[in-house]
Amino acid sequence: MAHHEPEPHHESHHDAKHGRRLPAVLEDPLLNKDTAFTEEERESLGLDGLIPPVVESLHEQAARAYEQYRRQPSDLARNIFLAGLQDRNEVLFYRVLSDHLRELLPIVYDPTIAQVIENYSREYRRPRGVYLSIDDVDGIERAFRNFGLGEGDVDLVVASDAEQILGIGDWGLGGGAGIAAGKLTVYTAAAGIDPARVIPVALDVGTNNEALLNDPFYVGERHARVRGERYDAFIEAYVSAATRLFPHALLHWEDFGPSNARRILERYTGRIPTFNDDMQGTGAIVLAALLGAIRVTGERMREQRVVVFGAGTAGIGIADQLRDAMKRDGLDDEEATRRVWAVDKQGLLTPDVAGLRDFQRPYARPSAEVEGWHRDEGGGIGLAEVVARVQPTVLLGTSTVRGAFTEDVVRSMKAERPIVLPLSNPTERMEARPEDLLAWTGGRALVATGVPFEPISCGGVRHVIGQANNALLYPGVGLGVVVSRARRVSDGMLQAAAEAVAGMVDVSAPGASLLPEVDNLRVVSATVAVAVARRGAEEGLARAELGDPVQQVQDAMWQPRYRPASGGRRERR
Repeated sequence: MAHHEPEPHHESHHDAKHGRRLPAVLEDPLLNKDTAFTEEERESLGLDGLIPPVVESLHEQAARAYEQYRRQPSDLARNIFLAGLQDRNEVLFYRVLSDHLRELLPIVYDPTIAQVIENYSREYRRPRGVYLSIDDVDGIERAFRNFGLGEGDVDLVVASDAEQILGIGDWGLGGGAGIAAGKLTVYTAAAGIDPARVIPVALDVGTNNEALLNDPFYVGERHARVRGERYDAFIEAYVSAATRLFPHALLHWEDFGPSNARRILERYTGRIPTFNDDMQGTGAIVLAALLGAIRVTGERMREQRVVVFGAGTAGIGIADQLRDAMKRDGLDDEEATRRVWAVDKQGLLTPDVAGLRDFQRPYARPSAEVEGWHRDEGGGIGLAEVVARVQPTVLLGTSTVRGAFTEDVVRSMKAERPIVLPLSNPTERMEARPEDLLAWTGGRALVATGVPFEPISCGGVRHVIGQANNALLYPGVGLGVVVSRARRVSDGMLQAAAEAVAGMVDVSAPGASLLPEVDNLRVVSATVAVAVARRGAEEGLARAELGDPVQQVQDAMWQPRYRPASGGRRERR
């Protein structure tokens, strides 16, 4: 992978009204060093007198910035402060982020990103990325060209139409812009994806959020969401332009609604390198947790009985990954599919459930199987009945139904070491809290959650609760695809990613976490990237030659450090 370090130049930005000329190096966050410019650089770049005379190290600047961060009164204010720092000096921003990753990750992304998105239009600041409107399809290529990156300059494009922002729903243009930029921040912080080689894209197809449509400050298109053929043509125009202009880039889809997410992924996954984190990333990180759990139980993947509560895009994405893992362990497709019971708000999926989506149909249980099962007043078969009948080894939740995994439900699993994964977030929407799960099972439950928890003591054992955080997986997948220049993202590459994550924890000690700590994201991402790149090469999907993938991954990881300033020119923004 070729890297092009941005080089400052003497060109200035000219304010015609006031006749003021500002050196461009101070205006570009990827070039600006603030007080870290050396005396020689200040002289050569015409900065004398434009910044304070002290010459500071990046370490000194980061200490001040973190102290400023700590003085902010709320999580939203902290995010706004960090965004301002990123807009001014990206190296410093990423240095602060990497120094305090566990603390700051929830501020720059989930869950604080929800507040940022909800306030996007009213707190509008510096634009970041490319804004594409379904009302201007002809302008897509022009917008990409205006961004200023050439054919070989882009590794990753993250796009969102923001129909289904986790936990808050449809947030229009602000949702797409906020989530795409936030996702790329994690890619860089966790895996060292070069921030100069990425593009966040907001796909504005309208919004059904009435509050936004009636907000005088809303900056997006003011009409209902467009669907059908016109929507598909817009997505096709986006993909065609992005792949033509940036032929080596990975296209990442984020927070699309269930009616579009799977359909889009299936349409393009065989044609281009593309990835949907809500489906594939979530499924792979849960598979990693389950692989860790069955190392504890000593069972095989093919032996698991899985109940998925919450059969939407994420839940079925997880089911697909677990089903495929069972197939790799020797089951045929029908056998593997029949070891997953999917329960949604209507109850257990069966052929007679109204509104069954295409991606849910493979998991619908035959009517004859559930004859005689108890049904509720609405005619559905509820979670408690399903668990009592199936006695699953694995119970996982993506439902956002608080407290759905009750003591009775968990006890009826009957497994010696029940594997319980309440994955919904935020915390107030979890299906069960880990301390309750451990108490109900005498410390025997194997638990991973979707939000972070401190270790829990139960029966004299300190239980470390692993977080099924997609940030443990998708940044490394992206880096592996970038390093290998993979033609597409295969199921085998996702399997390799899950196995790499699972292999980074020692589950032999009582109470051990099923997943690595988020603190070690750089190490985890590098390990995942090597596994993904190697699997891509083995499957004949790599377009780059992988002589030493471990070293190639290390060489590809951008580091937040200042580069010497020199002459030259950088074509961007």
